[in-house]
Amino acid sequence: MSQRTLRIAQFTNVVLFALVMGVFWGTWFSLSRSIASIRPETFLEVGHTMIGNLGTPMSILMPAALISSAIVAVALFRRGRAAFSLAIAGFLLMTGALVITLAVNVPIDYEINQWTVSTLPDDWTATRDRWEFYHGLRTFISIAGLACVVASALRAVPSLDFARDVASGSRATQSRQLVS
Repeated sequence: MSQRTLRIAQFTNVVLFALVMGVFWGTWFSLSRSIASIRPETFLEVGHTMIGNLGTPMSILMPAALISSAIVAVALFRRGRAAFSLAIAGFLLMTGALVITLAVNVPIDYEINQWTVSTLPDDWTATRDRWEFYHGLRTFISIAGLACVVASALRAVPSLDFARDVASGSRATQSRQLVS
């Protein structure tokens, strides 16, 4: 993969990770920190709306983020240990967020989506709190994943001397491989 193609792949990877993390962070920051004080009617209305709005986009964004991350990791495999390791860490962390989402949050979302004010179970707050705990966990895991892919992209940037030498046409520098 050419350096230019790698940079485009890394940019795409960072943007996709940021979009996924942004959805998690926005929900946690705006709703989750006060979710216990929300009335049941409001909880259901907001929950149903968010489930409807986020299900399809996130079912596309999360796999796209992981695919882009795998592509970047493969491209970095022989280009530098630090950049590669950070890319793998980001991939694994975002995979962890996906596993939590599919194993815990989505099944709870399906359950909540069936509730109405009149059919709300007596222990609905326990379900809400379980969803909230795992949502917070996946949020902070996705933040760490984004940090890793950003650090990987920054680590994979050639040195300024290398860039200056390339711009001046130094053939010795142009043939040098990026080493971390």
